[in-house]
Amino acid sequence: MEVKASNTPLVQWTGDGLAIGLFEDHLELTSDLEALNDKLAGTIQELITEEEFKGKAGSTIFTRVGGGSQVRKLIVVGLGKAEDLNLERLRGAGASISRLGKKQKCKTLAISLPTCNSPAETAQAIAEGVELGLYEDTRFKSDPEDKKTTVETVDLLGLAGQKTAIALAQKICSGVILAKELVAAPANEVTPVTMAETAQSLATECGLHLEILEQEECEKLGMGAFLGVAKASDLPPKFIHLTYKPQGSPRRKLAIIGKGLTFDSGGLNIKGANSGIETMKIDMAGAGATFGAAKAIGQIKPDVEVHFVSAVTENMISGHAMHPGDILKASNGKTIEVNNTDAEGRLTLADALVFTDKLGVDAIVDLATLTGACVVALGNDIAGMFTPNDELAKELDAAGDKAGEKLWRMPMEDKYFEGLKSSIADMKNTGPRPGGSISAALFLKQFVKDTPAWAHLDVAGPVWADKESGINNSGATGFGVRLLVNWVMS
Repeated sequence: MEVKASNTPLVQWTGDGLAIGLFEDHLELTSDLEALNDKLAGTIQELITEEEFKGKAGSTIFTRVGGGSQVRKLIVVGLGKAEDLNLERLRGAGASISRLGKKQKCKTLAISLPTCNSPAETAQAIAEGVELGLYEDTRFKSDPEDKKTTVETVDLLGLAGQKTAIALAQKICSGVILAKELVAAPANEVTPVTMAETAQSLATECGLHLEILEQEECEKLGMGAFLGVAKASDLPPKFIHLTYKPQGSPRRKLAIIGKGLTFDSGGLNIKGANSGIETMKIDMAGAGATFGAAKAIGQIKPDVEVHFVSAVTENMISGHAMHPGDILKASNGKTIEVNNTDAEGRLTLADALVFTDKLGVDAIVDLATLTGACVVALGNDIAGMFTPNDELAKELDAAGDKAGEKLWRMPMEDKYFEGLKSSIADMKNTGPRPGGSISAALFLKQFVKDTPAWAHLDVAGPVWADKESGINNSGATGFGVRLLVNWVMS
């Protein structure tokens, strides 16, 4: 599929499907739309009236245009109230239009929507919506051939000259789609070994430097927390470090860490009935977003050095498994009493944070499907942000707003660390049930010493969608990639 910026006037475009957007509080046709309506023998106004269209955000109506018209199908999408228009709403409109266009067998499609912020940002947002709205994962279907008509070209009308913005959208979306595919794939397909292979492919394709630490090297570095989790798996752990370096001196040096549990059984504290254990392939969604961001950044090539780190393993059950009550020593020397083997992600992140803290970067952001408590607090659409650094919080908030990926800053109440204290080690890996996502963040904080700014994003809720919504189809969302790319480029 090709997305193009077009200077073709609305009334002159010819093709299969023409889509326009209308605001909830402004359903009257503007001069361009009025001219198009006249040319189409009143079809637009008739459609709005007959369908009692209100312009609610995300709503769509369509009709076939007869009489040898310039277009076969006319699509109208609701944009909500004019004052509420933002880039995410444009993304959603682009996704809705492209899905409907495909369903209506439109090979060629044109989209005419109002500008938000700037023509470049508008073109990028709509292009992202189109790309992600049309994405379908058929890798594991026995008959993957899509027999339906596919959209071949999409013209963004009124946005001539925005070729660069559209290209940027496509690079970002390639990273989002990689994250989606990693998270959606089952645990017998995405393993520590295949994650390392994916990292090698990214390094080759995107000009990144790759370092993979095998188990013996991790042992030499004293990564007892990470390796404690990995002991029960028959598959070798892989500590993956990708680096993007720009030409010349970097403006900033940043690091992104993703939790990389390719499957989480819970360990000897095995997940029980109705625990969702069958979904635990998604416990590497932080690493998926990290790899997706690496793919996008490697193509965009900003003037920022970025390190992408993930300690990848499974949390399984065997005679080698860590026991509840075991004491592990992380690579910074801190000791951890394991009082719950199902709180394993923070153990892998501990050694990843210590490793990354020594890289001399200006800021670290880690992403993890860490706690159910955060989902209880914020639901399925919002990630929790934990950071003691106000400036980094502002940067991530701004990046999230631009990307349409929601964050909510959570408190880091130092008093809650009391619940993690152990009588025989430096700390336990879990605390009391109340404030569980906060105590998890405070646990991670113990492994960041020298980096000026650090933030933890608990993404357990928004990395998976049970049903289609906005730009996301049901399943893996690729959450975090667009946010991270916008943060790096800010």
